[in-house]
Amino acid sequence: MKNIYFIVIILLLFSCKKEGVANAVVDSKISENQVALTEPQLKNTAIETVQISSQNISTVIKLNGKIDVPPQNLVSVSVPLGGYLKSTKLLPGMHVNKGEVIAVIEDQQYIQLQQDYLVAKAKLLFAEKEYIRQNDLNQSQASSDKVTQMAQSELSSLRAITNGLSEKLRLININPNRITASKISKKINIYAAINGFVSKVNVNIGKYISPSEVMFELINPLDIHLNIRVFEKDVSKLKIGQKIFAFTNADPKNRHQCEIILISKDLDASGSAEVHCHFENYDKKLLPGMYMNAEVELKSNYTNAIPEECIVSFENKDYVFIQKSKLLFEIVEISLGTKENNFIQILNPEVLQNKKIVSKGAYTLLMKMKNTDE
Repeated sequence: MKNIYFIVIILLLFSCKKEGVANAVVDSKISENQVALTEPQLKNTAIETVQISSQNISTVIKLNGKIDVPPQNLVSVSVPLGGYLKSTKLLPGMHVNKGEVIAVIEDQQYIQLQQDYLVAKAKLLFAEKEYIRQNDLNQSQASSDKVTQMAQSELSSLRAITNGLSEKLRLININPNRITASKISKKINIYAAINGFVSKVNVNIGKYISPSEVMFELINPLDIHLNIRVFEKDVSKLKIGQKIFAFTNADPKNRHQCEIILISKDLDASGSAEVHCHFENYDKKLLPGMYMNAEVELKSNYTNAIPEECIVSFENKDYVFIQKSKLLFEIVEISLGTKENNFIQILNPEVLQNKKIVSKGAYTLLMKMKNTDE
């Protein structure tokens, strides 16, 4: 019995020694970009492989820009002749209708302007009658040509003064035809020029508003568009009427469809051109000045691609694992292109041709490789 036990122990020691030597040989053959599994590890990992294939993938240009308002839809409200703000109810974000009174301004100069207009109008009526009288007298040789010409000159001068004062009154929203000596007002109304909402309020009650000062900014939301920047190499790929999809960083899943309506014909200092896009269905949550990302889908082409699950990322680089043998795998760096329908384009397909690419278990291999290195 002792001899039998001794023989068994010798055989076990020999077997362990042989296995250790084999592992040492295998380890010595593995490079730093390879990882080896044991049979039990392979069984637990459930490795699956695929090969690179030809897939129909659309080329997508990724851009960025911000929501903008065209000049004709952005209105700056001011007082042409200046004055003190008597009242207003506007707040940023408030909706206004075209023709609605949005502010009341008062100033003594409005009184003087109406007074001057009424005086000039009265003098004009007298001058018209005087000219008619002098013209009749001149026809009968009862008056000289000089007197008639002076009456005509006075009439022309008063017409010019009256018409000028009339236009000034219209400039501050006062109808000159409705002014009488008993209806002179020190106040004028400021009306909304468009339907839209208030973007900015720059004044407060009692403040003097100079003619050059902007009191409010109004925006018409019906024509708000997206202004994106396109680099020189991509400008030729775009055309009027092309569809794009825009989204914000806060809500990337909510994609807004737009249509290209204008492409700038010149480039700025950074080598990019402006492309203006119109929203198909404008979302009121999108505000002017908000930054957005955009994707332009070009024509589809067949290209070399692999499933997205094959890709592993480490230290800002992308890799796949190639199966060299049943238990040996090698990591290979790759360059990625466009992705669509869970497939991603490979820009250096030559490194993967006729190779078994790990699709399931790739991150397990990456963890095994990095843990082994540590």
